[in-house]
Amino acid sequence: MANNDELFKQIISHAKEYGFIFPSSEIYDGMSAVYDYAQLGVELKNNIKQYWWKAMVQYNENIVGIDSAIFMHPTIWKASGHVDAFNDPLIDNKDSKKRYRADVLIEDYLQKLEDKNEKEVEKAKKKFENFDEKLFKETNPNILRNQEKINSVSSRFAELMNQSDLVGIKSLIEELEIVCPVSGSKNWTDVRQFNLMFSTQMGSVSEGADTIYLRPETAQGIFVNFINVYKTGRMKIPFGIAQIGKAFRNEIVARQFIFRMREFEQMEMQFFVRPGEEIKWFEYWKNERINWHKSLGIDLANYRFHDHDKLAHYANAATDIEFNFPFGFKELEGIHSRTDYDLSQHEKFSGKKLRYFDPETNESYIPYVIETSIGVDRMFLAVLGNSFTEETLADGSQRVVLKIPPVLAPYKVAVLPLVKKDGLPEKAREIMDLLKMKMMCQYDEKDAIGRRYRRQDAIGTPYCITVDNQSLEDNTVTIRERDTMLQKRVPISEILQSIIL
Repeated sequence: MANNDELFKQIISHAKEYGFIFPSSEIYDGMSAVYDYAQLGVELKNNIKQYWWKAMVQYNENIVGIDSAIFMHPTIWKASGHVDAFNDPLIDNKDSKKRYRADVLIEDYLQKLEDKNEKEVEKAKKKFENFDEKLFKETNPNILRNQEKINSVSSRFAELMNQSDLVGIKSLIEELEIVCPVSGSKNWTDVRQFNLMFSTQMGSVSEGADTIYLRPETAQGIFVNFINVYKTGRMKIPFGIAQIGKAFRNEIVARQFIFRMREFEQMEMQFFVRPGEEIKWFEYWKNERINWHKSLGIDLANYRFHDHDKLAHYANAATDIEFNFPFGFKELEGIHSRTDYDLSQHEKFSGKKLRYFDPETNESYIPYVIETSIGVDRMFLAVLGNSFTEETLADGSQRVVLKIPPVLAPYKVAVLPLVKKDGLPEKAREIMDLLKMKMMCQYDEKDAIGRRYRRQDAIGTPYCITVDNQSLEDNTVTIRERDTMLQKRVPISEILQSIIL
């Protein structure tokens, strides 16, 4: 675990050093859990969004996109349940004066038990040559004891959360003897609910201003535009509406870098289907979404499905795609069958009909909804963390390389004149002008060529094009590939065909 912690610190440091992510308002000592995407970060983030948008909207004839406003009528959040039920259970430690999410304290306790089991497995793997992991887990008394505890606590915890039993949650924390990470004491206050929505005022004077909210999710902007999109787009069931946008949550325990922030971005798609067909489409989108992740070439062992045992009151099926971040498997994307809850609620609160007339069945009904929802920032962290690689080369030297999938890389190509004289910069500029109309490129003529290669490796550039004296003679250049460091000579006219993105 210590190694993973150290790796995570290196990734965070690398992200700042090379211009991917900066702490927001850093010259004023920053703001907790708020970050700015820097010059390379914004390119990677935009590429992730574009890759998702193409897969969801461009490649699907029955899915369209919208961009709804962040400010929406406050009754929307009453209808969706956010005003009354969008809460986190909070608990304070009386000695450290620190506030924690009670559910996170229990989840961390369970994670430590899981980590203990993994350590037992890793130790055994090193001891035995022909190691049967399944058999070991089924017979090792320590693992069995820990797993029994995990199952028991998880079951009780889920029941307490479903019942919003704050007294029971505190009792469970005390029973498990969970201590404050700062003070080490068990001196806890009662558990209280805290609403996560940011509120503000809209109006010209404070006396006449209305309370509105910064949206805590983008999905409701899709639901309230259902009729507008359905009619103006002449949409036919099944169809989807996609959106990429900012959302805001007043997280008390925001942590793990950009994994959990107060201002974040979501890529969501709501897919409207006939009642009774939702489970078929739920399975379809589970498969489609994991295939999207596979297409990036990231090792599939880093992904897993986690089906929900306890469902939200509006859902009849739900699963998470979890990713193996440096701090363990955590939710990256959710696929949910939301039934007709959202449209029904908005129909009830608005008094407007939100129904679809199906010409094939000659009936009018409220469609059921399959939701796919992925955090842009979490996907960014997954890509960044997975691509961060430290290598020892054949000559004993070290390099840090970001093996970002080429389609997502901030710069696709770096154009590098070997030296800053003899007409090489001018030739390199010609190539730069040719390529920059097709893709993001970077020109660099400072330092020795080896150092420039290392700099491009560190920011994830898939290809370096080196212009040398031979380029002036025969119009050829050297293309160096990032991951293998192999080089080949190609004519300038064939550069584009030689680059695989």
